[in-house]
Amino acid sequence: MPSALITGAAKGIGRAIAGELAQRKYDLFLIDIDEYELLRTARRLEEQYGIFTYTLTLDLSQPEVAQTIQSWYEQFRKDLTVVVNNAGFGLNGSFEQIPIAEQLELINVNIKALVEISYAFIPILKQQSKAYLLNVGSTTAYQTVPYVSIYAASKAFVVSFTRGLRHELRNSNLSVSCLSPGSTDTDFVNRARMGESIRKTAAKVNMSPEAVAKIAVKGVFRGDSEIIPGFINQVGAFLPRVIPKAFIEKVVGDIYEPKDN
Repeated sequence: MPSALITGAAKGIGRAIAGELAQRKYDLFLIDIDEYELLRTARRLEEQYGIFTYTLTLDLSQPEVAQTIQSWYEQFRKDLTVVVNNAGFGLNGSFEQIPIAEQLELINVNIKALVEISYAFIPILKQQSKAYLLNVGSTTAYQTVPYVSIYAASKAFVVSFTRGLRHELRNSNLSVSCLSPGSTDTDFVNRARMGESIRKTAAKVNMSPEAVAKIAVKGVFRGDSEIIPGFINQVGAFLPRVIPKAFIEKVVGDIYEPKDN
């Protein structure tokens, strides 16, 4: 039975991707900081799909996470064909008012851990006849987004890094894809401490995690380079190419500026 490794697997898009892969009879290595939800997710997937799951509770902002994950994975001696770097979070507010320790934690999770895990697992994935690496970005990657500046910049890194990596590995057996979801009905807004006005705006265009995951997994196995689920999100990712940057920054800045926190 093939296996997949997913970070940020306890809730939201990560959990939904785990479900899609479980339907395809993948055994799952699931990683998250939330032990309770992680174990609930693992148990449900095992019962529903008859697969094996392996769980690791881990804070990806800590040092040497890739070595920890690799050592944990290797003890099970299973072939790995899919890695999904999904873990990440956002912070809403003015850059100068958010504690720098929190912003560096975001960078560690959204960028540093993703890069380290990719580096550690690419050689493992390349041992298979065909393998897949999926990094999760965001539609915020395609524009400047005031008041979530660090988050948007971190996702711009993910998109750029993944495109470069895909080109470098184009002649190998490893297909590299980037998923850039837009507003999705997950716990993201709570973790980012977004106010009620932003929540109401997001609710109008939210996709479900399950819908995002279904599109994502199909795109991964097709070998797509960038996967942007939903027509509205595709338009939103395209518009910054043709509309003046200052106008885009004004519009999104008005949306994300904290008004009621």
